[in-house]
Amino acid sequence: MHLKTRLHQNVLYISLDGELDHHSAEYTRQHLDNLMGQSRAAQIIIDLANLKFMDSTGIGVLIGRYKKMKDRNVPIYISNPSSQAERIFKMTGLYSIMPKIS
Repeated sequence: MHLKTRLHQNVLYISLDGELDHHSAEYTRQHLDNLMGQSRAAQIIIDLANLKFMDSTGIGVLIGRYKKMKDRNVPIYISNPSSQAERIFKMTGLYSIMPKIS
């Protein structure tokens, strides 16, 4: 898993590249916690265009980060979901808490 980030106009952009599964979950969780904990962004956009695979552990990572940011009143949005991620988000109802934006 590779993460790319940038902060622009008070928005933290995070791009996930690779597989978000039980092998990469701890690394991804720690990286996201560090990024989000240090950020003063008003919102976070997670780009999933290059996410090749995500299992239930990956879903848990995203939900956990959502809960942390919700406590700080920082919304998280999903951008460019891969077809696999799109299926998972629709099937699990994750778009109801992390809406998709264009």
